[in-house]
Amino acid sequence: MSSSAAEHDCCGGLSNIDFRKANLCVMTGLLAYVDPTDLSFVAAVLTIVFSPLFWNVVARWEQRTRKLSRAFGSPYLACYALGSIILLLNVLRSHCFTQAMMSQPKMEVLDNRTIYFLGLALLGGGVVFVLSSFFALGFTGTFLGDYFGILKEARVTTFPFSVVDNPMYWGSTANYLGWALMHSSPTGLLLTVLVALVYMVAVLYEEPFTAEIYRQKATRSHRKS
Repeated sequence: MSSSAAEHDCCGGLSNIDFRKANLCVMTGLLAYVDPTDLSFVAAVLTIVFSPLFWNVVARWEQRTRKLSRAFGSPYLACYALGSIILLLNVLRSHCFTQAMMSQPKMEVLDNRTIYFLGLALLGGGVVFVLSSFFALGFTGTFLGDYFGILKEARVTTFPFSVVDNPMYWGSTANYLGWALMHSSPTGLLLTVLVALVYMVAVLYEEPFTAEIYRQKATRSHRKS
């Protein structure tokens, strides 16, 4: 047996590493830089959680009752109104995210040019995913038009949907991750984890419901034919 192999053997190799403990150590290290009682941090958490909750609750309510469409006199106007509110909520969320980062300390190990340019690349990639998703779907497709009865003829499969499902959500997550790295912010990294988790829950909540809307459309079309 070689000395190198013996050294790995005496330590048990990678098989003896408890990755759950390693992840816990990383999270503990990040939390050491974060004051969760800081008002800006609390505001960021609330806006991150509230935005997807708001648009899902309102969209489902509209799909069941059509009250927004009746109030605005058109499903398109109602969708534009909800989309505008969602955009404003996203601006508020990004502002609170940035304020939370600025109010808490940087992490020295992240404060270097390599990490900064990695963050810049993630931010650029995220912007590409978000904008290309918007152009592929249009305003009503992006902002829950299907809940207002504004349905597309077929599922969008062009870029970026040909690369990843839900590119708007993952592009947005990449934006926050890149922004956090560019600011060497452990607070930003923790908030980005929360953004990703909230989007994952939103996807689990939205996709079966949206699939059912299009299934009903297909059934109606089949009966008409």
